[in-house]
Amino acid sequence: MHIIPILILFVSGAILTAGDLIFRTWVEKGSNMHSIIYVVGIFTYLVGTMLLVESYKHDINIVSAGIIQILFNTIILVVFTYFYFHEPLTVVQIIGLVLGLISIYLIG
Repeated sequence: MHIIPILILFVSGAILTAGDLIFRTWVEKGSNMHSIIYVVGIFTYLVGTMLLVESYKHDINIVSAGIIQILFNTIILVVFTYFYFHEPLTVVQIIGLVLGLISIYLIG
């Protein structure tokens, strides 16, 4: 697999992570569906998904692209929440992150 679709999927996963964090803020502020935070969260997810679709132009299997995007999203989210929110990681979660990285290599 070429590096371009992997980079696109990494950026897409990072944008989805931003969407997750925006929705965490939305929930903490009261979860009003008519708030600007909600709209920004939806728009952020839309941009992340549009990048997933963009990766299809680079001869990547649709299933592989979707899995790789979600793995990047998960890995980035776990690392971010560990350092920013100081959420602890268990040994099982660390093993899961390592397996996620290995699976990106195997799928790609």
